[in-house]
Amino acid sequence: MAAEKREPVKLVSNNKRAYHDYFILEKHECGIELYGTEVKSLRQGKCSIKEALVSIDRHYEIWIEGMNISPYDHGNIMNKDPLRKRKLLMHKSEIYKLQSQASEQGFTIVPLEIYFKDGKAKVEIGLAKGKKLYDKREDKMKKDQNREMQRNWKIQLKG
Repeated sequence: MAAEKREPVKLVSNNKRAYHDYFILEKHECGIELYGTEVKSLRQGKCSIKEALVSIDRHYEIWIEGMNISPYDHGNIMNKDPLRKRKLLMHKSEIYKLQSQASEQGFTIVPLEIYFKDGKAKVEIGLAKGKKLYDKREDKMKKDQNREMQRNWKIQLKG
C-alpha cells in the first residue's frame, strides 16, 4: 500500500486572548456544523473567535456562540447570519466528561483555534480556569524575562 499524502493543517483563526485570560487545562478537537458559504468564507480566513464562548445545553449538545464568520463575498441569499450559534460535533461520552469538569466552580470552555484538517473545518476547544490579575502580571513578567534572556543570548553569540 502506498502511503496517503495528507494535507497539512491550515490555521484559520486562533484565540490568543484565551491564553492570556485563562489557564488551559485540557484541549479537545471537534468538528463544526457549517453551511457552504460559511466554509468558503473560512477558507478565505474571514473568521474571528475572540469573543466566542462554548456552551453545553440540557440535551448534551455543544454549541459555539459569538464566533463571527463574515458573509461570503460571492454569496447571495445563501449567506447565513455571521454571529449565529453553531453546533460542535463531539462524541456524547466526551461531552458528558467535559460537562462534568466544566460544572466545577471557576471552569469554563473556550475556543482556542479554528483550522482545516484533511479538508474539514475543526475547532480546538479548551477546558479553562480563569486567571487572576496577579497571575497575568506574573505571566507577563516571565515573558519579559525570557525575551531579555533571548536578547542577551543572541548578543553573546555575535560577540
